[in-house]
Amino acid sequence: MADTTLMTIPGQVDPVPVARDITPREDGRVDLMGVSRTRIREIFEEAGLDGRQAKLRSKQVYHWLYHRGVTDFDAMTDIAKTMRPWLSERFVIGRPNVVEAQHSSDGTRKWLLQTDDGHDFEMVFIPDADRGTLCVSSQVGCTLNCTFCHTGTMRLVRNLTPGEIVGQVMLARDALGEWPKGVMDGLDDAEDAGHYTSDGRLLTNIVMMGMGEPLYNFDHVRDALNLVMDGDGLALSKRRITLSTSGVIPAMERCGEEIGVNLAVSLHAVTKEVRDEIVPLNKKYGLEDLLQACADYPGASNARRITFEYVMLKDKNDSDEDAHELVRLLKQFDLPAKVNLIPFNPWPGAGYECSTPERIKSFSDIVFEGGISAPVRTPRGRDIDAACGQLKTTAEKKSRAQRGREAAAAQTASQ
Repeated sequence: MADTTLMTIPGQVDPVPVARDITPREDGRVDLMGVSRTRIREIFEEAGLDGRQAKLRSKQVYHWLYHRGVTDFDAMTDIAKTMRPWLSERFVIGRPNVVEAQHSSDGTRKWLLQTDDGHDFEMVFIPDADRGTLCVSSQVGCTLNCTFCHTGTMRLVRNLTPGEIVGQVMLARDALGEWPKGVMDGLDDAEDAGHYTSDGRLLTNIVMMGMGEPLYNFDHVRDALNLVMDGDGLALSKRRITLSTSGVIPAMERCGEEIGVNLAVSLHAVTKEVRDEIVPLNKKYGLEDLLQACADYPGASNARRITFEYVMLKDKNDSDEDAHELVRLLKQFDLPAKVNLIPFNPWPGAGYECSTPERIKSFSDIVFEGGISAPVRTPRGRDIDAACGQLKTTAEKKSRAQRGREAAAAQTASQ
């Protein structure tokens, strides 16, 4: 049983952030995953190293942790053998615990993960011909209650820590075998650890579109993404990272200034009445205020357009009139915009149906004719409930015994 109590927060109240940035471990060791180089140095000093030693060791460990993906201090070949047991006794380099991994028939992969204090969340990897996108979660559960979204039916448990967020990226690289090879013996105070690029790699893009509202966990998301973007660490360009928000206006400008990644906005409707229903946050941060915040987003330009996500719901938001109004609104605010039309992905108990292919095409054609790109997203991972709006931890749908039987059956079948 998880020992963290639920965050009892209704959807229209800003969640109170959880102060801790590292999940405590039962063995008392400190997990360095998600910790910055400066903070690693401070932690080493607190553990007894002098300033010079702490500076050197923090640089070495940071390099092996984020640049090489190493989780065992004994594998850090440029650290003295006598120092490695000291590190292993006090620290650990963790990953989210994998409860279940699923593969879709279309190549999509979904992992059910668990925090050290027993809470489940999910991440998804979507491979394409020219890119591979990792959909990363920022919270356990969600507080927004969007009515078309399966995740929205969960209660918010807590924010994920920076380590639990960046750990998803690390785990995906583990699974894809995408860490640089070789060793970096001889690293010292004057040496630059070098830079890692995603060229030729399977994992090329990250989207903060998994479980939770990233801007309601702003500090932890920012700190995690700074590690992902660090040239001496994971070294993924900010242009390859997109953060999706349902419209938490007060944090949007901070996102542009302090993180600087691409912005995606879950719009889904063009009238107050409909958006109030399907994205209840609209009752707090209205449609026109949201579009103005998008127009003011730092760094937005024709070269870095804001993506507006629009789920296609039959007889709800998919009329030609809705399409024309969408074009009008985006032009009224002079927004450098792209619209992603998302066929609704069904889930048990959903109160909506997907718009027909003909209706979606008509909607897309009108937006295109208005001078705004409006591609239709191809649903991916539907057979494993990994498609947009379908994420809800498998733990709520399967018992542990059932998962055990399925794992045993899969192992038998592979023999």
